[in-house]
Amino acid sequence: MITRMTHSTVYVLDQDSAFDFYTNKLGFKVVTDVPMGNDGRWLTVAPPQMPELEMVLAPVTRSMFSKEVSETLKDLVKKGTFGVAVLTCDDIYATYEELKAKGVEFTKAPTKEFYGTEAIFKDDSGNWYSLAQLK
Repeated sequence: MITRMTHSTVYVLDQDSAFDFYTNKLGFKVVTDVPMGNDGRWLTVAPPQMPELEMVLAPVTRSMFSKEVSETLKDLVKKGTFGVAVLTCDDIYATYEELKAKGVEFTKAPTKEFYGTEAIFKDDSGNWYSLAQLK
């Protein structure tokens, strides 16, 4: 029986840029950062209050993909195809202003929804996230 989830993969265009975005703009903590030969590094980050769920910041150029698949994946990431996760906060308006001041690009300002208040932002690769303050 599956008991929990520990890792989730986010495909990024550039690991160094993603490292900066997730740590300096979102405030995530680095859990693991080790070289992986031709595949860049094994780089995982986590929200400070949830270190048990690591996000693997994986380059789209991983050797597990053919060149054709890597190029397709790169194009899809750039186009903002992937919604990665819902991230929650206690004060969405303050968090929205804080992230905007750090240069995070929002495609939807905080808006009241049936489940709470939500804003949408993109990471530096084009992946999008829901930022929510739940009811």
